[in-house]
Amino acid sequence: ESPEPEGPSQEHPEEEQPTEGVGSDPPLPSPGARVGGTPPAEPPRVRTPSREAGGDFYSVKWISWKGERTPVVTQSENGPCPLLAIMNILLLQWKATSRCFQVKLPPQKEVITAEELMAHLGDCILSTQPREPSEGLQLNFQQNINDSMTVLPKLATGLDVNVRFTGVSDFEYTPECIVFDLLNVPLYHGWLVDPQSPEVVQAVGKLSYNQLVEKIITCKQASDSSLVSEGEGPRWGSRGGSLVPWPCSHPAVIPPPLGLVAEQFLESTASQLTFHGLCELTAAVKEGELSVFFRNNHFSTMTKHKGHLYLLVTDQGFLQEEGVVWESLHSVDGDSSFCDT
Repeated sequence: ESPEPEGPSQEHPEEEQPTEGVGSDPPLPSPGARVGGTPPAEPPRVRTPSREAGGDFYSVKWISWKGERTPVVTQSENGPCPLLAIMNILLLQWKATSRCFQVKLPPQKEVITAEELMAHLGDCILSTQPREPSEGLQLNFQQNINDSMTVLPKLATGLDVNVRFTGVSDFEYTPECIVFDLLNVPLYHGWLVDPQSPEVVQAVGKLSYNQLVEKIITCKQASDSSLVSEGEGPRWGSRGGSLVPWPCSHPAVIPPPLGLVAEQFLESTASQLTFHGLCELTAAVKEGELSVFFRNNHFSTMTKHKGHLYLLVTDQGFLQEEGVVWESLHSVDGDSSFCDT
């Protein structure tokens, strides 16, 4: 057995002694947390028509896409990114296969209203009606339409999307996902657990983000040490910022409590994009595919070109910047570059 811990040294009264429990805990990162580190520099702002200030109008930027002049919808700060991410895919799919839904705007279009965006999206959803007269298919279609009509208003404010850490296309299925399914729009994320970290894999498992947060809270509130560590073992305390067993009456090598491992995973990956996730994302997205990328509660239009991932730049501040159309996604720490088409 390990020796009993010595009492406080009289010669070093300033030494911090281990205390039962982990102590004060930093707040957990939320799915909407901003990427850690220094925030990116603000893009140059341009003056827009005063009628757009209310948020009901959005500026249209015309870009060169596959050799044609193509519109994309830009957004001001706190704009409805789920709606715009989907709509921009529908606008960019004009040269896609018949399985893809398409939206076209008049060539002189400079601004578009939220109502127009919703109308275009609604038309695309209604066009998913099956051609077969099967009663079962028709009933399923009607149910999908009813579910979609309930979700559509949320596209202008924000969607409840709950990631799972096991795969780039793994999400807890919620009613909000019906819109992506009906329009054949792939939805991805890059917040994955590295399989080479067995402790983290065990702590996170197949839980969704919300389930993992609940697990961490439960472990913190548990008074029984067996609940905290999900197995027999000591309580844990902190000394000088380091985790130490308390009391030290067990073998020296003791795995840390899984609740703490899960919390440390969320804190260390607050950017919601891991290196393993980026590698898996690059491998999963098909060449030339248009999809929606979810990160930090933001939805972006994404494509893959010559093996590299790019996010569509929709910030209204770049409205007049012809050379700023896509932003590369090749780094976890936010290092990126802009390019045109």
